[in-house]
Amino acid sequence: MKFIHTGDWHLGKLVHGMYMTEDQREVLNQFIELVAEEQPDAVVIAGDLYDRSVPPTDAVELLDEVLFKINVELNTPIVAIAGNHDSAERLSFGSSWYRHNHFYLTGKLTNDFRPVHINGFNFYQIPYAEPGVVRHMLDDSSIHSHQDAMKAVIGKIEENLNPDEANVFVGHAFVLGGDSCDSERSLSVGGSGCVTQDLFDPFAFTALGHLHSPDAIKHDKIKYSGSLLKYSFSEAKQRKSISIVEMNENGSFDMRYRTLKPKQDMRELEGHLEQLLDPSFYEKENINDYLKVTLLDDGAIIDPMGKLRQVFPNVLHLDRKIESIDQKHKQHFNSIREEKKSELELFEQFYKEMTTSEFTDDKRNVMTDVIGKVLKEEGQK
Repeated sequence: MKFIHTGDWHLGKLVHGMYMTEDQREVLNQFIELVAEEQPDAVVIAGDLYDRSVPPTDAVELLDEVLFKINVELNTPIVAIAGNHDSAERLSFGSSWYRHNHFYLTGKLTNDFRPVHINGFNFYQIPYAEPGVVRHMLDDSSIHSHQDAMKAVIGKIEENLNPDEANVFVGHAFVLGGDSCDSERSLSVGGSGCVTQDLFDPFAFTALGHLHSPDAIKHDKIKYSGSLLKYSFSEAKQRKSISIVEMNENGSFDMRYRTLKPKQDMRELEGHLEQLLDPSFYEKENINDYLKVTLLDDGAIIDPMGKLRQVFPNVLHLDRKIESIDQKHKQHFNSIREEKKSELELFEQFYKEMTTSEFTDDKRNVMTDVIGKVLKEEGQK
């Protein structure tokens, strides 16, 4: 059995006010080519196909296009689950008849803990679910944390699990000891969102999503796929890859990695403004990458973001590091293109990002009246 382990696509992702859909399309086209080349027995997608429960139309169309090419045109089985960013209900649509074409998509957790059988190998699909959902489903009042919920779910699986077969667990969770980053949404407050590594001992391989680095945890049998792209500057130095797993019937496996090349990388630059704007420096750089720039200049600088963007058009975040005798200070600049916007413009941007609908003249007129009244009331106080 050869399967590809991926996850955390986060289609429709906004990074510093910029939709990443076209960047995602670029690497997913490469992913389709990789599937065609590797000809795996299955593709495993371990959750967070979308970045939000109500994704933009472009993201929905992109996912539909990619899954069709893999499952129908390449005739490759897909084993996929919902993550904490997805809407379990929306992803569950059509799943009962998808199975007829070997597209196994589990959005909502159910009492059916039977595995998907592919070429004699068992794939147990456990989508992300809040502890309260598991508590209600299993009618078990002792379940309060993610640890309790995962332990109870795996206990149900073990009731019919054959340890002499190759069993693969597909889940979306934060395993204790894993390294997190800024773009991952916390599963809960404090440490109650974590689950321990020993819970997955019954499985030959545990294919997880949620943490964005394939190196997030060091374990012989528990693996994270990592995210499709870099989605925050805390991931700038992470490697991104696709895992190719070749497993024997006894559960032993070999794993190797394939990389996808994004159209634009996400990187950090540091230096003095004059140095960064010197052709001898930037001519050696990919000037179109998404950048976080940290300036080391002392004293006032007029419009540093504007000057930088004349050379590096995709500077998304600008920091100022000023060194003094006593300490180093950081002055944070607006990361979303430093534009001064009116209250109405800010609301319009928010409305379009949250709804992906047109902000019509009627809506604009209503909000103009509302904002005017609020500002008038504020002025009278």
